[in-house]
Parts: sequence; structure tokens; C-alpha cells
Amino acid sequence: MLNAVDPTIAPQPAAPTPAESAQPAGGADRVLFVLAALAHHGAPITVRELVARTGLPKSTLYRQLMLLKRWGFVLESDGEYAPGPISLQLALGFDMASHLAREALPDMRLLAQQSDESVGLVVAVKDHAVCLEMVESRQSLRCSFEKGRGVPLRAGASAKSLLAFMRDDARERVVRAQCEPAEAEQLLAELAAIRATGYAVSEGEVDPGVWGVSAPLFSRRAKVDALGAITLMVPATRRQGRESALIDMTVAAAMRISARLQSY
Repeated sequence: MLNAVDPTIAPQPAAPTPAESAQPAGGADRVLFVLAALAHHGAPITVRELVARTGLPKSTLYRQLMLLKRWGFVLESDGEYAPGPISLQLALGFDMASHLAREALPDMRLLAQQSDESVGLVVAVKDHAVCLEMVESRQSLRCSFEKGRGVPLRAGASAKSLLAFMRDDARERVVRAQCEPAEAEQLLAELAAIRATGYAVSEGEVDPGVWGVSAPLFSRRAKVDALGAITLMVPATRRQGRESALIDMTVAAAMRISARLQSY
């Protein structure tokens, strides 16, 4: 996306704790209300304590807890309830995303300074490429990929760099699900070429007038599935004659970030 001014993001108010919230009316809200109460408590909790914290009837709480247990969000032991394995996976995902942004930002800022263009950090979430962090160019006309924005994993340098460096079975599933058969074969061949070069380049595939180069990020222990990718975004009118230099800068930044990602 091309922007002429800096985007302004309004601060979001902190989410209320269950004790501060009114009792939810809908079934789905009640399930999340109970899960939030468990998370805020920070230790195993009995149904009696949950009744006191949420104000929900005991019969309602038991129904919600049984549903959460069935899906793995809650574990029960000796009449006490605590977050289950799925909740822990969500927490690990959050930790990984926070760690990734923290390790990537210094080199993202350096790349933005070197190129005088915008740099984004993207991750794969539910078959989409989602922007996790953004460093804006200082130029008045610049490209921007808003934090939180997601695009399908089939078009654009960001999406293709993530898709190319997925495990074979995951990549095949995404491509077959999002593309017609002929298009799928063409995309799979393109992704193979991206794996060979180590980066993806695109122009105008997501936003008109935007050229981008994206390189994957890996931990030292995991060279198959990319943790994410950094993408340099340039107005197409400014990239002529600079492509090789911009690609080299981006790949070098991705390699430096990957070298620091030792714990994932």
C-alpha cells in the first residue's frame, strides 16, 4: 500500500479482567469469560473459586469447563482446573512472536535506514501472511503494510517467501486449497525457484505500484520451516536500477536476524 503520510494508530484500552466485566450473555462469550478467569488466576482453581470470581452458576461453569477440557484448553486434576495444552501452545506462540519482533527490529531499522524504504516483519497465521511489525520509510511517498493486516499465502513477496520455506506437506496443502490446479502447478514451480535463490521478489501482486523483496528468517535449529520473513517495500518508480542492491541488503539483514534466533 502506498502512503503519503504516517499512519496514526490510536492507543487501545487495556482489556478488563473478568472481575471487572459484566457477566457475558452469549454461550461463546461465557466460554471465553471462564478461560480468561483461569488465565488471570495464575494457578489451579476450584469450581467454587470460579463461581466467586465469575458470578456464573455452578451448572453453567461445569458446562463451559467440560467444553474447554474437550478442546484441550483446560486440564482438571483433583477437582482443580488450570490452562491446558492448547492454552500453552497459544502462550508459546505469543512468546515466539514477541521474541521474533524483538530480535528482528534492530536490523529492520538498519535496513530501513540503508534503503530509505519501509520494512515489514511477516509471519504465517492460518494460511495468511500477517504483518507483525513495521518500520516506516522517512520518505513522504512510501509503501506501508499495516500491522495486523493479512493476505492469502499465494501472492506477493512476503507470502511467497513464507510459503516457499514451509514444510513440503504444509506448502502443498496451502497451494492446493488456494489455487486452481493449473495455477497451483505454476505457483509450486515458482516456490521451488524461490527456495533455490533464498528470497522472493514481486511487483504489484498485492498492492498496485509496490515492488517488494522478502527473505525468510530461521532459527539455527530449524532450517525447514521459516519463523517469519522480512520484506522491503518500495514504490515501483523508485526501484529501477536498485534491485540488486535492495535484494542484497534484505538477504543480509535476514541472515543477521536468523543468526540471533538461537532459542527457536
